Amino acid sequence: MTSDTSSTTSPTTTWQPDVLGDDYQQLTIPLGPDPDGEGDVVATLVRYAPSDAPVATRAVLYVHGFTDYFFQEHLAQHLAAQGYTFYALDLRKCGRSQRSGQTPHFVSDLEFYDVELNRSLRVIREETGLDVLVMAHSTGGLVTSLWIDRLHAAGGARAQGITGLVLNSPWFDLQGPGYYRSIGTPLLEGLGRLRAFAKIPLGVSTAYGDSLHKSVSGEWDYNLDWKPLSGFAVHAGWLRAIRRGQFRLHKGLDIGAPALILRSKLTKFMRKYGPAADLADLVLDVKQIQRWAGCLGDRTNIVPIEGARHDVFLSAETPRTQAFAELDSWLRWLAAAPESDA
Repeated sequence: MTSDTSSTTSPTTTWQPDVLGDDYQQLTIPLGPDPDGEGDVVATLVRYAPSDAPVATRAVLYVHGFTDYFFQEHLAQHLAAQGYTFYALDLRKCGRSQRSGQTPHFVSDLEFYDVELNRSLRVIREETGLDVLVMAHSTGGLVTSLWIDRLHAAGGARAQGITGLVLNSPWFDLQGPGYYRSIGTPLLEGLGRLRAFAKIPLGVSTAYGDSLHKSVSGEWDYNLDWKPLSGFAVHAGWLRAIRRGQFRLHKGLDIGAPALILRSKLTKFMRKYGPAADLADLVLDVKQIQRWAGCLGDRTNIVPIEGARHDVFLSAETPRTQAFAELDSWLRWLAAAPESDA
């Protein structure tokens, strides 16, 4: 099992101004040498700390997906209004944590992320003394589910202060034709072990990026170096790590806390943008999300959102409003539920 190597790495640095402006700060978390051989790696914890923030009763840790980083200010603002101190983590080699010469988002084992997740959780608990809700999108949903399962097996997620998990279109299985998941997986296992950095030829699609970014057809502004319209290259060793994580989830986890899963009601795979791209998940098969949601091992609510995008909180206004309403309703239940029920 990957351990927290904080005792052998340089100390966590101090909070600094963040690219999102005056209400945000970032904390660089040194992680030491990269197990995948790409120099020293860091993670970056971001906090939303406006001067007029209401008194918080809980905290939240948000984790992004593949070809992504934290930029969703409206999510931070919404949760702060609900009484949450908001933190987000840019994982190693992602977003704010990218360093020259490193392969964006590459890890050969998803368990490597436990180090920055554990240290971020500790920072949040030490700073706030509050219980923590974990939120995650897409690949982050797989990563955090596996992480919390390991925490729970080691002594209980609740003992670590984690009270719930909210997943936004989590990546629970490999989308595409069935042979990807059958004969394709053993081939990937061998390739990923022998040639970890080999690129998988998936073709180029800009439909999802074009639907989001304001420079094309969307309403959102973000750093295209950190989140390119066509996405980052997929490497064999990384996809092997994803498949291993998905297999572990399929066997059944026990995260020890209730979960809310939000997803689109429809999948539509498109390579070029068209109006239909604004009304569906262009990235994952939502039927797979539904199929495997029960593998988290605790009380789980699954809510399809009509007209939602892959990131339901980056959907058009009507489905986005519905997603926030569903989130708020579940958070009220979570706050009121006795621990034995939650």
